[in-house]
Amino acid sequence: MKIGKKQIGPNHKPFIIAEVAQSHDGSLGQAMAFIDIAADCGADAIKFQTHIAEEESTPDEPWRIKFSQQDDTRFEYWERMSFPKDWWLKLKEHAEEKGLIFLSSPFSPMAVSWLDDIGIEAWKIASGEVFNENLLSHIEATKKPVILSSGLSSFSKSKELIERFESKNIQVSLLHCTTIYPTPPEEVGLNVFKKMRNEFHDAIPIGLSDHSGTITPSVIAAYMGASIIEVHLTMHKKMFGPDVSSSLDPKDFLELVKCVHFASKMGQSSVKKSNQLDDLKEIKKTFGRSLVFNKGLLAGHTIKSGDIGYKKPGGGLPYSEKDFFVGKKLLQDVPCHEKLTYLHVSDTK
Repeated sequence: MKIGKKQIGPNHKPFIIAEVAQSHDGSLGQAMAFIDIAADCGADAIKFQTHIAEEESTPDEPWRIKFSQQDDTRFEYWERMSFPKDWWLKLKEHAEEKGLIFLSSPFSPMAVSWLDDIGIEAWKIASGEVFNENLLSHIEATKKPVILSSGLSSFSKSKELIERFESKNIQVSLLHCTTIYPTPPEEVGLNVFKKMRNEFHDAIPIGLSDHSGTITPSVIAAYMGASIIEVHLTMHKKMFGPDVSSSLDPKDFLELVKCVHFASKMGQSSVKKSNQLDDLKEIKKTFGRSLVFNKGLLAGHTIKSGDIGYKKPGGGLPYSEKDFFVGKKLLQDVPCHEKLTYLHVSDTK
């Protein structure tokens, strides 16, 4: 799969998406600042959500959680979150200036049209929209790559959508997702991610969209072969917003990027122990030990057990040879700490 200039798949670094969603709280300035932070943290892409209140909702829409103190209804909240079309172009241009791929999940056909007009390069389909045929048909018409979230889908539904997009020559990837905010450890379900990987045999990129508010699931998923990692970003854990508890602050996001790349490289790199040990011969000597004389001794001395020590570095005789020397006479003077050799005694091996 390719989004912009980024190749995404099992043989590439994980594609890391910083999800902003509604954390900008209706402010273009805040949204711009999130782009700066995501770039500083090393993300590959920044993702928003494009809501146009009158195109996707009615005043009767209920709150998922009544978190807002300034919006009386969910519809009023969407109105406040609804950026005009030219703001989306400003955000895309700023993201690209910062070296990020700009993504946004559309929630209406008009949102698809706006984002398509400004040149968005791929679609992220949110968990709650996988049954929205009106939206899906408009996304399909663009022929652009699709990142599909599975949070509210059965495995069979996800598979059905993948086959549908592929039948239309649309590149598609699938993210395992748990739509619980924040997701407790017992609900993360990386066994489902593993099932997805096994089912599709690397035919499409499989990734994780995590809402745990920690870096742990993403790091483990990267080791298991995740091609995409999506995590919510917040400026601070005390910020206002419905997704803050499910988000990482900049410090944690920076750590996630570093650890995800490390874990991915571990998962992709098999080690042959014999080859590794060959490469570590000199280090092995440093950590090894050798038979040495514990004190300076004169020629003719009969060697006693207490005369022999077993000390670093390696490279000399092993401990198993100690008894060979006990009771034998020295042929020459030896200084303290000299390594024992068979030439020190007359009865040589």
